Amino acid sequence: MKVLVVGGGGREHAIVWKVKQSPLVNKIYCAPGNAGIAEDAECVDIAASDSNKLLKFAIKEKIDLTIVGPEAPLVNGLVDLFEENGMTAFGPSQRAAELEGSKAFCKYIMNRYDIPTADYRVFDDYETARSFLGRHNGPIVVKADGLAAGKGVIVCQNRRQSLSALHQIMKDRAFGEAGDKVLVEEMLVGDEVSVMALSDGEHFVTLSPSQDHKRIFDNDQGPNTGGMGAYAPTPHISDETMQYIEKAIIAPTIKGMALEDRPFRGVLYAGLMMTKEGPKVLEYNVRCGDPETQVILPMAESDLVEAIMAARDGALDKMAWKNRSGAAVCVVLASGGYPGPYQKGKKIHGLDHQWDDGVFVFHAGTKRQGKDIVTDGGRVLGVTALDASIPQAIDKVYKAIKWIAFDGAYYRKDIAVRALR
Repeated sequence: MKVLVVGGGGREHAIVWKVKQSPLVNKIYCAPGNAGIAEDAECVDIAASDSNKLLKFAIKEKIDLTIVGPEAPLVNGLVDLFEENGMTAFGPSQRAAELEGSKAFCKYIMNRYDIPTADYRVFDDYETARSFLGRHNGPIVVKADGLAAGKGVIVCQNRRQSLSALHQIMKDRAFGEAGDKVLVEEMLVGDEVSVMALSDGEHFVTLSPSQDHKRIFDNDQGPNTGGMGAYAPTPHISDETMQYIEKAIIAPTIKGMALEDRPFRGVLYAGLMMTKEGPKVLEYNVRCGDPETQVILPMAESDLVEAIMAARDGALDKMAWKNRSGAAVCVVLASGGYPGPYQKGKKIHGLDHQWDDGVFVFHAGTKRQGKDIVTDGGRVLGVTALDASIPQAIDKVYKAIKWIAFDGAYYRKDIAVRALR
C-alpha cells in the first residue's frame, strides 16, 4: 500500500512511525511533514489545509489510504472530498466532525443520548451571556464554540475572570469566528483523562487510556498549552471503569451519531473528568490527541493500518486490538516563551545520540536548514520512553531528554508524577 499522512506535528510523526511498522505498507508520504518525519516518509510541500492540492497529489500518486491528523481539515470536509473522488481517507465526515467543530453541537449529542457531562448554557449574544455570568460568582468555565487550537477553554475562579473571558472571546475576538457562540459550563472537579477509540460507524476498539499535561509549568501552573507531555496507561482507570466508559460514553455516542445520520468513522477522542459521581465528558475531539498519540501508539501492539482498513470496511468487531504491558511517558521540549511569543530557527543539538531501546524522539516543530535541524514551532520535540512501569518510564525519558539541547529549550520536570500518587 501507499499511505499519505496529512499534517506536520508530533502526532503525525507518531502516526508515520507506527504506519511504517505495518507489513501492508511499502511507501509513506506526509504533507507537509517536518524534519523528523522526513527520515521515515517522503515529505510533500502541501499544507494540511490545501484540500484540492492534497486530492490531486493522492490521485496522481495512486494513494491507497490517506490518514488525516489535524482537526481543521476534518471539520472542513477533507474526508468527504476524497471519498467523493473515489479515494480512501480515514477520519470522520464533515458532518460527523462537527462533534469537535462545535461545542454546542457536541453538548446537544451528549444531552440527547444521556452521556454524562457538565451542566451548561449556550449564548450567541454578548449582553445575554454577560448578564448570566454577572449572576454567578463561583468557579465556571467559558468556552469558545468553534475550533481554537486547544486554547478556547478558559477556567474562571470568580465573576471578574468569567466576564473577562467572555469579553476576550466575544468582543476582542481572541479566537476569531470560533467565538461567535460561547458555552458557559459548570466546573467539574477531578482527574482529567483521555480515552481514544477507533470507530467504523457502528463498532469500536479502545486504545490505552492516557493523561495529558496542559499547563506550561510544573504542578499544573501557568497558561494552557497544546500539551506538555502525556503518559499511558492511567493507573486510576481500572478495567471495570474502562468498561463503564465504553458502555456509558463511547458506545452511545457512536450509536447517537448514527441515529443523527452522521455515522462516526475515525478516531473518537473523549476528554473525561473523573468526578466523584464517575467519568463525565469535558469535550470530544474527532482525531488523535497530541501529545497523547506519542504514548498511545508506542503502547499499541496491533497493526494500525490493519485496524484502519477494518474500520473502512465496517469490520472492527472482527479486530482484536491489543495494547502491550508496561507504560509510556512523553515529555515535550518547547521553545522558550511558548505558549506566548517565541523565536524559531534555533539549532537543535543531540538528535544523533544513540538512544536506549524504547526511547523515541517524535518531531513536532522542526525543519531542516542546510545540514542542521532547527526549531520551527512552539512545541519542538516529544521524547517518549517505553518501560515496564511508569516510574521506570519516567526515569528513562528524563535521562534521554538531557541529551537534546537548543537555545531557550524548556520542558516540564513533573510529567506523569501524578500517576505515582
